[in-house]
Amino acid sequence: MFETPSGRFRAVAVAEAISWAGLLIGMFFKYVMGNALGVHIFGSVHGIVFIAYVVLSLLARRALGWDNRTTFWALFASIPPFGSVVFERWASRTGRLAERAVAISA
Repeated sequence: MFETPSGRFRAVAVAEAISWAGLLIGMFFKYVMGNALGVHIFGSVHGIVFIAYVVLSLLARRALGWDNRTTFWALFASIPPFGSVVFERWASRTGRLAERAVAISA
């Protein structure tokens, strides 16, 4: 899964959504139950995974030949909760996560 740019992007897109879920659960405990520990833990995790998602989106642009529009939507998808998975599903369905063939000259 981690051998290809699209595999790495897919894994981090799902991880970003999972970290969003953890952060939302942490916010529930903070504001409803009065315990902020979940926000401290999942906030840090989400921050790291968010940065990884943005970096991998920019690397995927080059490796997968994304145009400006696709790159914009990949980056925008990091903002709303679970947007990274929505983008990943759309990109898979439309062939934007397909690996490009590399020409080898002899």
